[in-house]
Amino acid sequence: MISLSLFENLGSGYQPVPVPNFDPDRIIITRGSYKTPQQRYLVEAICSVYPQAEIIEQLDRPHNRIQLDNPDPLKLHYTGKKTLVLGIHKSALRYSDEAGNMCPNYWHFSPYGFCPYDCQYCYLAGTPGVKYSPTVKIFLNLPEILNQIGRVASQLTIPTAFYLGKLQDALALDPLTGYSRLIIPFFAGQRYARLILLTKSVNVENLLDIDHKQHTNLSWSLNPPEVSSAFERNVPSPDERIAAMQKSNKVGYPVRAVIMPIVPVEGWKKIYSNFIENLLMSVPLERITLGQICSYSAALKLTERKLGKNNPISNRLEKVKSNDGRVRFLLKLRIDIYRSLIDKIKKLKPKLPIGLCMEEYQVFKALNMESAIGCCNCVL
Repeated sequence: MISLSLFENLGSGYQPVPVPNFDPDRIIITRGSYKTPQQRYLVEAICSVYPQAEIIEQLDRPHNRIQLDNPDPLKLHYTGKKTLVLGIHKSALRYSDEAGNMCPNYWHFSPYGFCPYDCQYCYLAGTPGVKYSPTVKIFLNLPEILNQIGRVASQLTIPTAFYLGKLQDALALDPLTGYSRLIIPFFAGQRYARLILLTKSVNVENLLDIDHKQHTNLSWSLNPPEVSSAFERNVPSPDERIAAMQKSNKVGYPVRAVIMPIVPVEGWKKIYSNFIENLLMSVPLERITLGQICSYSAALKLTERKLGKNNPISNRLEKVKSNDGRVRFLLKLRIDIYRSLIDKIKKLKPKLPIGLCMEEYQVFKALNMESAIGCCNCVL
């Protein structure tokens, strides 16, 4: 079990600082936020970082029942991006239950919900919870969440990943919370539990002096500059992310990359080939994972509201949903894209493990990659 004194030291000593790419208009404080003195301190400290934000107490409501009262889905989406909700999450540790694709199910946990970035293709925007209340969330009961992980970890007999990044960005809000300074040492002390963080942020300063014992894998979601500038708004640039990867690798963190979603813009072969070469020459990666659009109809409707219906994503989508309920690019196009990028990777780094994210069996088979099934970013 995690010592509450560790959280007390964080709660009374860590000074939140403003988060790049996030400037909330309102902060909503929900049920359970004042349960402990440490939680109250963190609430007050976070609020003090944004003196211009409206502070709203809704202590009778849980974090997932905040109504923003905007019937227009796109306006609701952007209102949520400017709303920070503080609360507690009683079921933050879960085991994924993917079916209909080759994703190996895994443990994941949520000290945060959603994120402040504005990726035009975001699949999270179409999930039921986010669609209803698309707010940026910080959950204040971190010791409880880590104790839930500890109980599962105590039953493990082999190294097992716990993933932070499925339903949020793992580090986008870390300057506000300092949570990495508790989470990473927690996993450093585990015999079999390992941590995998996925982020688009460059917020690694809190991580660089931690004795992580290589029990934490840091992974970055990336796209070439030409694609990022078109589809990833209010997000650190790819070059900034690569610099953060280099900083992290220098202090011993195993580093991974996820190139996803690959978007076949005009000239995509040259664009992605050049980017992959730059990435692989810049950072010694432990693993690289490739993925394409695998989204939900509600999220894709938001994409079309942002980009118009005639855009490089919508123009290449299949007309029917896949077996897992998601919408993907045409099968032949997906295979052609993967084959091109995999050939480039193998020429540069023949021994680098390559995974495919959220893909179907027929894609692995067409690429002669059945042996790579399960070699994904979210697992060891």
